[in-house]
Amino acid sequence: MDPLSGTEAAARLTGMISPRHQVHAFALNLTARQIYALDPSGQVDFGGTEYAPSARTAVASLRKQREDKYEWWDLSRGCYALEFNEGLKLADNEIAILEPDDRLLRCGATHSTTFLRGQGERLETLLFVGTMSVQIKQNARVSRVRIFRFGAPRAAARASSAAGSRASAKKRARR
Repeated sequence: MDPLSGTEAAARLTGMISPRHQVHAFALNLTARQIYALDPSGQVDFGGTEYAPSARTAVASLRKQREDKYEWWDLSRGCYALEFNEGLKLADNEIAILEPDDRLLRCGATHSTTFLRGQGERLETLLFVGTMSVQIKQNARVSRVRIFRFGAPRAAARASSAAGSRASAKKRARR
């Protein structure tokens, strides 16, 4: 499995706010679009016929200063659904890893690290706030995604191994 460069990975992302700030050597930042409070009454059953996801209610955001262009969400301790601005379009031989940004962790909030496959119009994750409160600004860079390609390196490894075998055979023939 080989990591894609940030520039190469950016071609798989839709809805980026600022490629200049979001694209890094081997990762891309994801930004907060909307945060939802969850109704604590979802249900999961064995067969799926009684499955009911938790209802969502958009968390209101507020301006800190009247002249602010973007608003802030003030989140108290608990679980939230975090919707990103970005979507993802991966090839069949690609996988992405979604992880929380270090700044989010240092503020006392996190989300699980997740493997992603396929395509998604909008990405989202379950956000956990462990401190008394965290404030997140609209479009804040809160997560990171890394994309990996698999399958092709094996052919290169076989070619390298075959070349090594030919070199060993030549050495044996010289003896």
